[in-house]
Amino acid sequence: MDFLKNSRKLKSGFSVIEVLASIFILTLIGLAVYSFQKDVFLLNGIIFGSLTAQDEARRALKSMSAEIRAASPSSIGAYALSQTTASSFTFYSNIDSDFFKERVRYFLDGATLKKGVIKPSGSPLTYNPANEILSELIHNIAGAATSTFSYYDENYDGTTQALAEPIDIAIVRLIKITIVIDKNPQALPGPVTFTTQISIRNLKDNL
Repeated sequence: MDFLKNSRKLKSGFSVIEVLASIFILTLIGLAVYSFQKDVFLLNGIIFGSLTAQDEARRALKSMSAEIRAASPSSIGAYALSQTTASSFTFYSNIDSDFFKERVRYFLDGATLKKGVIKPSGSPLTYNPANEILSELIHNIAGAATSTFSYYDENYDGTTQALAEPIDIAIVRLIKITIVIDKNPQALPGPVTFTTQISIRNLKDNL
C-alpha cells in the first residue's frame, strides 16, 4: 500500500525535465516581452526626438522670417543686405526694438544653423566683428547639397529660378529658406523639409 501511495505522488508531480522546460518557456516569454518593450521605448524616443527637432525648426524659421522681413539700412547707412550665399545670409535689422539696427548673420555650420548678432558701438558707430554674439538655432540639419538660402529678384512669380552666384544684392527682393531636418538618418521617420519665403518689406518693388 505504501508503494502505491508513493507511486501516485510521483505521477501527480512534475519531472525535472518538465520543470526545466517550463522555466525555458517562461524565460523566452520574458525575453520577448522585454525586447518588445525596449523597441517601443526606442521608437517613442525616436519619434519624440524628431518632433522636438521639427518644433525647433518651426520656431526658428518664424523668428528668422520676422527679422529678415524688417531688414533695413544699418545705423551707419550701409545697405540693408550685406552678404548673400547659399549657406549664409547677413543683413541689418532692428531685432530688439532699440534705436539701433543690429547686424544679423545666419549661417550653416555643419549640421547646425547658427545666428550671429553685432550691435553697433563706439563713436563713431561701427559694427565690430569681435563683438558678435553667436547662438544656435536649428540642429540636425541634413541635405548638405540643398541650398539653405535662395535669392530672387522683383520678377519672382513662384516658379522663377533662384539668382545665380555671385549674387547682386541690390536686386534681391525675396529670400527663400530651405531646411531639411533628420534627427537620426539611420532610423525612421525620414527627413522633413521646411521652406519659407520672406519678402523684405523695405525693398519691395512688385512683390
